[in-house]
Amino acid sequence: MGTVSKALSLLNFFSHTQTEIGLSDLTRLSGMNKATVYRLMSELQESGFVEQAGTDRAYRLGPQVLRLAAFREASVPILSVSRRVLRDLSDATGETTHVSLVQGMQLHSLSHAYSPRHATKVTMDDAEVLAYHATSSGLAVLAFADHGFVEDLLADPLQAHTPQTVTDPDMIRTILQEITHTGIAESIGGFEAEVHSLAVPVFGPNRSPIGALAVATPVSRMTPAQRQITLDALKDAGTTLTNRIGGVAPDTYPAEVTA
Repeated sequence: MGTVSKALSLLNFFSHTQTEIGLSDLTRLSGMNKATVYRLMSELQESGFVEQAGTDRAYRLGPQVLRLAAFREASVPILSVSRRVLRDLSDATGETTHVSLVQGMQLHSLSHAYSPRHATKVTMDDAEVLAYHATSSGLAVLAFADHGFVEDLLADPLQAHTPQTVTDPDMIRTILQEITHTGIAESIGGFEAEVHSLAVPVFGPNRSPIGALAVATPVSRMTPAQRQITLDALKDAGTTLTNRIGGVAPDTYPAEVTA
């Protein structure tokens, strides 16, 4: 391993649960000798990648990391990153796929992909406003969103978009609790009649949901076999999209998505 690789490998030990690390702990975690770790961290500090804070002079990530992260977000925004994920997911399931983005108290459809496999398909409009309580995308976001955000949303009257729309706040809270255990949200005719959708949340760098990735299928085509294919593909696609935008799933998100 070269000097640059060794130095960068030290940055991998920082995490949401370990934002500051002392020299002795870095030495133990890396398996390198203390003099080498000190030299590498000093070089990283001179370049702004780490800084020292507190009376114990522990290291934490520096402003240069934030600068590069901002450049990555500008050069690889979720819209461009999601297009390949949507296409691959649509190819794997043979159905319509779409990604949505939280914007204030609304959830907007950002982009979609259609499969050529079937003449009849669920159609989408980019920038369409999706109801949080009535769509799998919205439920996927709410299940892992801030409690205050959820309660503010459920405090308002909830529109019944179809006869299958769940509008009772207590019932929705129960549904959200189940989603936190399975990692997957499901809606059958809740927003549009005869549409069966499955969705997973997409997380940002702060471990909060910034949107959702979903597969929408005509109810008549969602057989048990098709549902399993969709679950497997959606689980992988959601993880891929979160990772590609630099997001991190919270510790409460189940390691294995099941439903």
